[in-house]
Amino acid sequence: MLNIALPDQVAAFVEEQATAAGFNTANEYVYHLIVREQERLAEQRQVEALLLEGLESGSPIEATDDWWNRKRSQLIKRVHQPEVIPRSPH
Repeated sequence: MLNIALPDQVAAFVEEQATAAGFNTANEYVYHLIVREQERLAEQRQVEALLLEGLESGSPIEATDDWWNRKRSQLIKRVHQPEVIPRSPH
């Protein structure tokens, strides 16, 4: 268990925020904030890993307007293609 002493003004703010967000206690609110920060950091690490993977994935290309237009068209086609769900044999 972790006990944290907060100045009165900060403690009042935390209590107000907890109530406004629908939490029963300030402890639940602070716990929720910490969990959300953990999730945000995990997502940030994942994005950074994907960016590094992209940077190391091959020769660089110039992202011209034409390149973006082709990519956009490819994405639109993928989005509008019907999803094929493989059938399992019985």
